[in-house]
Amino acid sequence: MQETTKTNKFEEHLNEMLAKLQTCQVEKAMKSCSDCEHYLSCELRTDYIKSVYSSMSKGDTGGFEF
Repeated sequence: MQETTKTNKFEEHLNEMLAKLQTCQVEKAMKSCSDCEHYLSCELRTDYIKSVYSSMSKGDTGGFEF
């Protein structure tokens, strides 16, 4: 698999998760997840955070590319 394809896969997933998170915030009329009562137990937020880490590491365990 080419590096560009691998990178795009993780960035696309990150963008999808960001859109879902923003939709949830709009539906709940909140500017931030930290204002939500489900902040620490929210599966959507947890999945978003995982997608951020995966995007940063391109799926590899260990360090990040900055």
